[in-house]
Amino acid sequence: MTLEKKQEYTLKITQANKTQMITILYEMVTDYLTEAADSIAAGRKDEAERALLCARNCIDELIHSVNLEYELGRNLYQIYIFSRKELLAAGISGSESRVMRVKKNFLKLRDAYRELEKLDTSEKLMDNTQHVYAGLTYGKHALNESMTASSSNRGFTA
Repeated sequence: MTLEKKQEYTLKITQANKTQMITILYEMVTDYLTEAADSIAAGRKDEAERALLCARNCIDELIHSVNLEYELGRNLYQIYIFSRKELLAAGISGSESRVMRVKKNFLKLRDAYRELEKLDTSEKLMDNTQHVYAGLTYGKHALNESMTASSSNRGFTA
């Protein structure tokens, strides 16, 4: 994943509520799986392994966030476990089709959570984060972002 993409995800995370955090994790998984599939197709096994490891780490975060008290949570848990096993097998066998099968499932889950985002009006999870203002300023085609911090203590507050 490029540094620019990591910065984009960092910004999204600082502004996200609970539902948006899950959607962001789905997006991260699909990005890593795209990288893995491309690397497998190009014969770059080390890069594929690294991308698969990052995707599995994101899936681990999703596994830890599941509420197993509900049937939907248990179903998601099973999907995550299956996906994790498929990615392990894909890394061993170098199977691009297994990676793409998992990616297809996560794209569907991401789309479902995007619909849920419309219903979730909860506050963002992180307080004391920088405010980002973006817009077309001082140039016809330039996008400038300005960040302001409300204090030097950023992130979660106890």
